[in-house]
Amino acid sequence: MSFAPSAHYDHVTEAWGLLLGDEFHVGVFEEGTPDLRTAAARLTQMMVEGARIGPDDHLLDVGCGTGAPAVYVARETGARVTGMSTSAEGIQAATRRAASEGLSDRVSFEVRDGMDNGFPDGSFSRSWALESSLLMRDRDRLISEMARVLAPGGRLALCDFMLMRPLDLKDLRRLRTELTLLRDVYGDVQMEPLEEYRRLAEKHGLQVDQADDLTAVTRPTFEYWRENANRTREPVTALVGDDYWRRFVESCDVLGRLWDDGLWGYGLLSASKPGAA
Repeated sequence: MSFAPSAHYDHVTEAWGLLLGDEFHVGVFEEGTPDLRTAAARLTQMMVEGARIGPDDHLLDVGCGTGAPAVYVARETGARVTGMSTSAEGIQAATRRAASEGLSDRVSFEVRDGMDNGFPDGSFSRSWALESSLLMRDRDRLISEMARVLAPGGRLALCDFMLMRPLDLKDLRRLRTELTLLRDVYGDVQMEPLEEYRRLAEKHGLQVDQADDLTAVTRPTFEYWRENANRTREPVTALVGDDYWRRFVESCDVLGRLWDDGLWGYGLLSASKPGAA
């Protein structure tokens, strides 16, 4: 069974909190990293560093999930954050999270589409998409919108699953079952190489200063996801059914093989918009 992106996220949001962890994204496992929570926080911090977020900034978080990164940014940097997602369930959970942290005055969330966000030109000093771009099929439009809402001197950051090389027809035939499984578990995703994100950022007037391959340091994530699944089988099954749980566990093996075979990976890009800050 597959869903449109927003419907899929509404369906799995609560279960993913148990399976993926609080931040809903992969982790960066540097030497000595003790657990997934620490690794996931490191990725968020790398995005903060790439976007160069400070207390005077206003960040647009495109595809905000359940709000953990947005709350982290506000708490750690003092910046204001506006999060957006097409998932009403995610927006409700994010709003509750901000309130529970006492940050409702600096963090807010809205149901909007990243490919047509509706905000005025130049209304943010920072914009980012933390592991959400793969669900937005018109990548050109997404980057265009993220660049459009930046004020001169603003910065964009993006990280996500990436294609390490184009998949040819032979690959698609060989991986048909695995790709169908991943679509059913994670939604109807579509990925691009890191260089395509660079090209699109430059097309829309941004100056790219960082394009990092994080494939190796994100690889341990899938073992932690499998451990989470084994530890939380009963509550996950109660939320989304045993069949989904079983497919999720299998998907961790599939992702690991795609990483190890050099087909899929992970990248982080940051760029600036020319002009006075």
